[in-house]
Amino acid sequence: MRKATTLLLLFACLTSSALLAQKAKKQAAQSPLDKLKTEAMAGVEARKDQAQQINDMLFSFSELGFQEQETFTYLTTLLEKEGFTIQKNISGMPTAWIATWGTGKPVIAIGSDIDCIPKASQKPGVAYKDPIVEGAPGHGEGHNSGQALNIVAALTVKKIMERDKIPGTLMLWPGVAEELVGAKAFYIRDGYFKNVDACIFTHVGDNLVTSYGDAGNNGLVSVRFNFEGSAAHAAGAPWRGRSALDAVELMNIGWNFRREHLELTQRSHYVISDGGDQPNVVPSKAAVWYYFRERSYPKIRKLFETGLKIAEGAALMTDTKFTYDVLGSAWPGHFNKPIAEAMHENIKRVGLPTWSAEDQLLAKATQKEMAARKVEGLAVKLDSLGLPANTAPTMMMGGQTFVPLTGGSDDIADIAWSVPTIVLRYPSNIPDLPGHHWSNAISMATPIAHKGIVAGAKAEAMTLLDLLMKPDLIARARDYYVNEQTKDLKYTPLISPKEFPAVYLNQKIMTDFKPKLTPFYYDPSKYKTYLEQLGIKYPTLRDDQKKDAESKGK
Repeated sequence: MRKATTLLLLFACLTSSALLAQKAKKQAAQSPLDKLKTEAMAGVEARKDQAQQINDMLFSFSELGFQEQETFTYLTTLLEKEGFTIQKNISGMPTAWIATWGTGKPVIAIGSDIDCIPKASQKPGVAYKDPIVEGAPGHGEGHNSGQALNIVAALTVKKIMERDKIPGTLMLWPGVAEELVGAKAFYIRDGYFKNVDACIFTHVGDNLVTSYGDAGNNGLVSVRFNFEGSAAHAAGAPWRGRSALDAVELMNIGWNFRREHLELTQRSHYVISDGGDQPNVVPSKAAVWYYFRERSYPKIRKLFETGLKIAEGAALMTDTKFTYDVLGSAWPGHFNKPIAEAMHENIKRVGLPTWSAEDQLLAKATQKEMAARKVEGLAVKLDSLGLPANTAPTMMMGGQTFVPLTGGSDDIADIAWSVPTIVLRYPSNIPDLPGHHWSNAISMATPIAHKGIVAGAKAEAMTLLDLLMKPDLIARARDYYVNEQTKDLKYTPLISPKEFPAVYLNQKIMTDFKPKLTPFYYDPSKYKTYLEQLGIKYPTLRDDQKKDAESKGK
C-alpha cells in the first residue's frame, strides 16, 4: 500500500513537472508582441471600474447632437489629467475635440460617437418603458459606451508605450452629432485627419465583430428647405398672404408622388421643422428637413437634385421663394481589410463576455416586450469576420438594376474614404430591438454594457499594439486603401466650402430638458454604479414578465 502511494505521488510530481515545463515552453515561445497583448488584456480588465464609470456618466448626461456640453467637459478633463493634449472647438463645433498623446508615427485615430436620441429617456435595467424624465432625450442607441471603451484601451496601451518607449501617436476624438451626420465630413474637409495612418472606430452592437469592404449601407445628404412667403390675416385677408407652409406641404406631396418612380435603393424621409406660428396668421416662413439616402455618391447627388426641382416647383405654385441648407452628409461605408483581419484575430482571442442569468433574463424580457423576431437573449456565439456586402446588381424588368442594401448611414464613412479605417462593434446592446428607440437604452448602463465595453477594449488594445509594432500592417492597410478601395472611386465631399456645422440644432430641446436631467447625473463618488444611484434592482421586470420567465424556467 505504501509502495503504491509512493508511486502515485511520484507520478503526480512527474505530471506536474511536465505541465510546468510545457507551460514554461509555451511562454518562452510567445513573441514579445504576444506577451504585450496578454499584458494589455490584463490592463484593460484592471480598468473595468473606470470603463463602467465613464459609460454610466455619459449615459446620465443624455445630450443630443451638437449640445454634448457635459460630455465634452467630462471627457476632455479626464484626458487632460491623463497627459493628453486637447485641441478644442475643432471645425467650429463647441463640443468637438481632439486629444493626442505620444510622438511620431504611426498616428492612430480612435473615435466613437457621443450623442443620444430624442425622446428616448429610459431607466437602465428595466425591461419595459420607464423614462428617467418623460419626453427627454436618452441613449437609445448606446453612444454613451464607445468613449469608455476607447479611453480604457488607449490608457492601457499608453502605459505600455511609456514603459517600453514605443513610438507613435494616439489620437482620440468624438463623433459629434452622428445622428445628424453633422460632423465627420467637416473634420475631413478641415484637415484634421491628413496625417493619420489608421483609424479604429467603435460602435455599440450585440456581438464582438468587425468587417471590411463595402458595408452595404447607404450614404446620405441632409438638407433643410426654407420657404418664404408673405404673412396676412388668415381670415380677414387670406388673398394677401403667400403661405410658406403651403409650399412645404406641396413639396412633400410632390416628393411622395415621385417615390414610385425613384430607384429601389433610395431611402428618403422628412420632418416639418417649422410649420408656422399660429393658425390665424398665414405662415410667412416654413421649413422641411429631408434625408436623401442612396448607395453611391452619384445617386445621392441625383436624389438631392430631384429634391431641388420639386422644391422649386412648390415655390412656383405658391409664389414663394426657397433656399436650402446642407446640414450634414455621409458616404456609403467601405472599410480596410488588413486592419479588420488583424482585429478579428484579436477578437477571437478575447471571445464574448460570460453573461449572467440576470443579463439573459433582462435581454429576453426586453426582446419579448418589443416583439422581437426571436427571443434568444444575448449572443453566446462569436460572429465571423464580416465580408464585403453583395453589391452585384440584379437585373429588373424594364432594364433597371437593383443593388442590395441595408438602409442605414454613418458619417464614419467619410473618414474611411480618407484614411484606412475599420469599425469595431462590441456586445453592449440587446439583439433585435427597433434601434433609435428607448428600448435600446435599457442595457446601456447595466452589466451587459459594462462587460461588452471591456471585451471590446481588450480587442482594441491588442489591435493598437499590432498597428504600433508591425509596420507591415500599416503598409498593407495603405496598399489596400490606395490600390483597391480608392483605385476607381475617389472621395468627393457632399458638403461644400461654404457650409458650416449646424451647431444650433437641438439647442432649444436641451435648454428645456437639461434642468430636469441634471438632478439625475451620475455621482461615482457616492454610488458604485448608476443602477445603484437610481435604486434599480437588476433586472427589474413587471409581474407578468416575471411569471412568463418563471413558466419558461420550469
